[in-house]
Amino acid sequence: MAAEQDPEGRAAARPLLTDLYQATMALGYWRAGRAQDQAEFELFFRQCPFGGAFALAAGLRDCVRFLRAFRLRDADVQFLASALPPDTDPAFFEHLRALDCSGVTVRALPEGSLAFPGVPLLQVSGPLLVVQLLETPLLCLVSYASLIATNAARLRLIAGPDKRLLEMGLRRAQGPDGGLTASTYSYLGGFDASSNVLAGQLRGVPVAGTLAHSFVTSFSGSEVPPDPMLAPAAGQGSQVDLAASVEMWLERVCGHLGLGVQEPHRGERAAFVAYALAFPRGFQGLLDTYSVRRSGLPNFLAVALALQELGYQAVGVRLDSGDLLQQAREIRGVFQTAAAQFGVPWLQSVPIAVSNNIDEEELARLAQKGSEVNVIGIGTSVVTCPRQPSLGCVYKLVSVGGQPRMKLTEDPEKQTLPGSKAAFRLLGSDDVLQLAEEPHPQAGQELRVWPRGARESRTVRPAHVEPLLRLWVQQGQLCEPLPSLAESRAFAQQSLHRLSPAHRRLEQPALYQVALSEKLQALVDRLSARGAL
Repeated sequence: MAAEQDPEGRAAARPLLTDLYQATMALGYWRAGRAQDQAEFELFFRQCPFGGAFALAAGLRDCVRFLRAFRLRDADVQFLASALPPDTDPAFFEHLRALDCSGVTVRALPEGSLAFPGVPLLQVSGPLLVVQLLETPLLCLVSYASLIATNAARLRLIAGPDKRLLEMGLRRAQGPDGGLTASTYSYLGGFDASSNVLAGQLRGVPVAGTLAHSFVTSFSGSEVPPDPMLAPAAGQGSQVDLAASVEMWLERVCGHLGLGVQEPHRGERAAFVAYALAFPRGFQGLLDTYSVRRSGLPNFLAVALALQELGYQAVGVRLDSGDLLQQAREIRGVFQTAAAQFGVPWLQSVPIAVSNNIDEEELARLAQKGSEVNVIGIGTSVVTCPRQPSLGCVYKLVSVGGQPRMKLTEDPEKQTLPGSKAAFRLLGSDDVLQLAEEPHPQAGQELRVWPRGARESRTVRPAHVEPLLRLWVQQGQLCEPLPSLAESRAFAQQSLHRLSPAHRRLEQPALYQVALSEKLQALVDRLSARGAL
């Protein structure tokens, strides 16, 4: 199976990103002569995260990359030989050297799909030894990606459609791989952009960022720009000494605000001028390094008005401390009066961005009606998923050699559903799981189903039936092009829009029902009874 020419794919996950017991089981299968037995596993979760009623499926693209590049190198095999018993048959290691995923087939929910407990995110079939080895890497690639996408979707639902959300959690993420995954799948879940440059380069995530407080505090005000001259935005006319123009505007701004011209911090103003000279079309002021009211705001207005004379328009301001909601209201009021005072209408609608450990509760406050906040940067709360750090996905064997397999255990919640299955979404009703050989349910026709956990069946008549699992990889070959990240993001938002408000509700949502067909329920009952004997 040829690997994609994709540096990111080779770096994202390697075959030995796994648990040792996958290798010990592989040896056991091989020694028992079962390496080539055809088997099927399902990857799913048991409970929706964050106390909600839905999750978003994510990570499929990474899984396909991993499968297409899967090959144990000599160094990998040598390490496994050192970890396994020294008397292991050398022929086993030769078998490992020849392994690839050319016999593997994958059905999965498209990325951005709504996902519910027990419904497979992935179905993986192929030679038993190989598909067993895939367990840990696939769980690693899907679980965190889906958790992040779901967390981001929750934050988007809280913020509403109009606030711009920026992911800026790379420095808080659990390592470089976690940072890249979080930036990628927070975008899929509904964020607008990321501060993570690598996510932009490798994944096509829009990137955004301006300046930090260190840039501001690095200036004392005594610095002389090597070239303070700035040409008009239209490209015609004489250049202007921007620093000098800002000083002239500062007097007028301070007079309007009732401040002395010595109150705004000189170093902060020098930093703003330096940034404006570098980015005259993208000037944004970070207002809270010293004092928002007495320094950041007047310095920003002086620079913005000096740029305005040359035909440039400032793109925004940012706050990173204090009562963000109240400060935004006060700043908007100043912008409105300054716009009228200086005859600059666009000034009243300058975007106000905020950041500073924003969680779901603070986000709801910032998104309330009447808020003047336009852009919200979130870091820790999106990349670390503090309300639930793991989705708890599992990867369970459901058939070998065409025969169903079921795990019973002492805990009913950990019982698995046997057999190769198909999944359907019944509009106006449930998701339903059935055995793959059963006829597909039809719109308008009655269907008897068993809701999971219920003691009695019920009859439904779906208005529309949607197959959920699509064939992406067959015998190692990609069956159709994978959607782009932007396409999966759009699909996720469409999926969430279709979800009923009762299920979309973040607190005490209505439970979304997943049901079994009569034939699948009968198989479960039969195998359960047999296992209890």
